Amino acid sequence: MMGGEDREIGNNPNDWLNCIHPLDRERFDRTLSTHLEGCSPHFECEYRVGLKDGYIRWFRVRGLAIWNENNQPERIAGSQTDITEYYKVREQLTHDALHDPMTGLPNRTLFMDRIGQAIKKSIRRENYLCSVLFLDLDRFKLINDSLGHIAGDSLLVEVANRLRECLRSEDTIARLGGDEFVILLDNIKSAEDSVNIAKKILNTFRKSFMIDGQEIFSSVSIGIVLGGPEYDSPDDLLRDADTAMYRAKHLGKNRYELFGNHLRVHALHQLNLETDLQRALERGEFSLVYQPIVDLDDHQLVGFEALVRWQHPERGIVNPVDFIPLAEETGLIVQIGWWVIREACLQMYNWIAKYPLFSKLSISVNISSKQFTQHDFVEQIRLVLEEIGLNAPNLNLEITEGSVMQDPVSVANKLRQLKEIGVDLMMDDFGTGYSSLNYLRTFPIDILKIDRSFINQMKNEAGLEIVKTIVNLAHNLKMQVVAEGVENSNQSKCLKELGCEYAQGYLFSKPLDGNTMEAFISELPL
Repeated sequence: MMGGEDREIGNNPNDWLNCIHPLDRERFDRTLSTHLEGCSPHFECEYRVGLKDGYIRWFRVRGLAIWNENNQPERIAGSQTDITEYYKVREQLTHDALHDPMTGLPNRTLFMDRIGQAIKKSIRRENYLCSVLFLDLDRFKLINDSLGHIAGDSLLVEVANRLRECLRSEDTIARLGGDEFVILLDNIKSAEDSVNIAKKILNTFRKSFMIDGQEIFSSVSIGIVLGGPEYDSPDDLLRDADTAMYRAKHLGKNRYELFGNHLRVHALHQLNLETDLQRALERGEFSLVYQPIVDLDDHQLVGFEALVRWQHPERGIVNPVDFIPLAEETGLIVQIGWWVIREACLQMYNWIAKYPLFSKLSISVNISSKQFTQHDFVEQIRLVLEEIGLNAPNLNLEITEGSVMQDPVSVANKLRQLKEIGVDLMMDDFGTGYSSLNYLRTFPIDILKIDRSFINQMKNEAGLEIVKTIVNLAHNLKMQVVAEGVENSNQSKCLKELGCEYAQGYLFSKPLDGNTMEAFISELPL
């Protein structure tokens, strides 16, 4: 059991005691003395023994001292049991509880403990500095969706291996879950050390991954936060690294971003805005404004675009640029989108009732990708039209280029169903995405809308050629064209010469609320 021959272990207790692992000997002696002094009813201790072959085994010894007539311990009798397998199982369970089973990296529990230790060091040691890097793979969902979860898991294992190669032995890398990894850089000299590691990681991701014989390219967004005495909670340190990572995502992905106080203020602002956004619908804080769309030949009104506005009780008018992306991220855009469709259809119904000649006009509504991908989207549109009593040709749905390219085959089917109802379809912001012309010709799109950014560039020759190309493409595909953001007569004249049919912009009217638009309409020759 002890790994020796009979003659190597004699009757002297030291022959046995000297086999005990040095790290356990003091505890063993202390426990034995406590019993021999009569302070414990029996002797029990677990310890390691280093065998001659280099292996270490665990033993549990239990014993009971026998006292003589002078109440002195005379001898001790007991048993020794090999419990090595028990310790192996316990160590494995402990390891499993603290590590990610897929990559073998530490998990959140162990990582947070390591951050906690680093924070204690920063409090005790004046010049101690650590850093946390929060990493998230870019477009990982696309890999899972296209190649399957097994390939995605294989990629995560390969990513873990590459990240290990970028770090020092004293650093800790963990997988939080999904495609999120975190790194604790221990005892660094400055922020530059963290930046250098981030650059090293970005550089190693430039090489492709071979997954099941297929070459895959992936990139990563990294948030960096420096730990110091101002942090007393691991959660706060991880939160700020996460915030910096999302900033890196927002700025274009495949980059790193250092956390600063401005990001904390921005994150708090976004959190408050999200909370207020949740309540805005039930409080009736949203409203619609309408921008006229005119025929460039005679400047006659042909329709309106409905645009949502948020009147915050304290902040005033919140710019759509600030709350629409947040609504998209939180999923609230679906609820807001259906509210907009109902309100716009109701307004158009009322205007047609008041001005019968408007029966040929249409109201355009922007549809988010999340709303458009709902399985019952077409049916819900039909129900809204029936409920309000608006004819389908009076509704024009504006769908972004990015939305239609997410799943072209499914989208084409849904667009055909909308056309069967009688709704007109417009591709919004054309030219800003990456649409395939092969798919575009199969979509039953009625109108292409040229993004305002191209209209602004018409003052130079290259910009003018782009607009001309879009107009010609639309006409070749049997589509009409609307130019948005038209602000001066030169743009209007040029667009008309290029064959663009319709336009909207400040040259004709800025977006107006319902009552103001009513006055605008009343002055038109009907």
